[in-house]
Amino acid sequence: MADVLTSTQRSFNMSRIRSKNTGPERAFKKELRSAGISGFIEHPKYIEGKPDFYFPKHKLAVFIDGCFWHACPSCFQEPDQNNKFWMKKITQNIRRDKMVEDIL
Repeated sequence: MADVLTSTQRSFNMSRIRSKNTGPERAFKKELRSAGISGFIEHPKYIEGKPDFYFPKHKLAVFIDGCFWHACPSCFQEPDQNNKFWMKKITQNIRRDKMVEDIL
């Protein structure tokens, strides 16, 4: 199926995709707060992989990974459009995730 958006429109849409403070991250943070859990740092640059949440007291890093970007085994579907590009990118994400997991 051909893309119905122009390249400028597609570029604009893609630029709106957040890497921090995403919906799932905000929901997770809200649950932490409502449970009275504090003592976490968001997106610390000094921790390998820059986790979404880090609990220094417990040395616990939490990553809120998106199903598409990290190829969730239960719901990931390969994209029809530009498949080669996306699969290369997603494969690199998976490789990086594994490397960070091994380091931590």
